[in-house]
Amino acid sequence: MSPVESRPVSAWEIRQEDLSRDAARDLVRLHLEGMHAHSPPGGVFALDFSGLKAPEVTMWAAWHADKIAGIGALKDLGGQFGEVKSMRTHPEFLRRGVAAALLEHIIGAALLKGMKRLSLETGSGRYFEPALSLYRRRGFVAGDEFADYKRTAFNQFLHLNL
Repeated sequence: MSPVESRPVSAWEIRQEDLSRDAARDLVRLHLEGMHAHSPPGGVFALDFSGLKAPEVTMWAAWHADKIAGIGALKDLGGQFGEVKSMRTHPEFLRRGVAAALLEHIIGAALLKGMKRLSLETGSGRYFEPALSLYRRRGFVAGDEFADYKRTAFNQFLHLNL
């Protein structure tokens, strides 16, 4: 088993997720609902189920015993670049370090793949502040758009050189 397939991180067991479990699918649905509820029309770029199953995307779930605590994904953009996608903590596990553990796992996986930079696109406003705070604490900095994204008054882009 490779180091990014399954490894305990503090109270969380992080393992690759294929969306075959109801709990994981339910958390993806919650994520998509939250993105649509707090973003303007056309401003949501979160991956749906088919996007999360694409060959260039690897998804993980953090588990505590038999309960899902969070999800996160890494999209390989090619050219040694990756994108953090679909980060969501289950409401029952908020402010317990789930997202930080998943982000570290994603960064570790990106390094193992030889990526030189991770990027992400997210929204603006109060709803997005906890995630933005996490990314900034980890060293992500604001920057230019990337991939096929276009800057709007709502979205923003962060990058981390690895």
